[in-house]
Amino acid sequence: MKNKLFLIIFFIFGFNNLLYSDENNCANFKKFSANYIKCKGNLLKNKTISSSKNFVENTKEYQKKQWNNGKKQINKLKEKVKSQ
Repeated sequence: MKNKLFLIIFFIFGFNNLLYSDENNCANFKKFSANYIKCKGNLLKNKTISSSKNFVENTKEYQKKQWNNGKKQINKLKEKVKSQ
């Protein structure tokens, strides 16, 4: 029973490592080679694109929240004016 449990846990952690193998590893190249520079450039480009997408999405969400609050305040004022 312990052996089966050990094998199951081993396979779970073994397959887990395969999921992360898609990451680029620039350490395989020599530091001043063209491939190393391309690898680092691609990593930098990908990180920049992902962070800019996150920034744009966060800005849109913030604006929607603020505009919704502003619309609610305007609607409340309209109702107050109508009721008077």
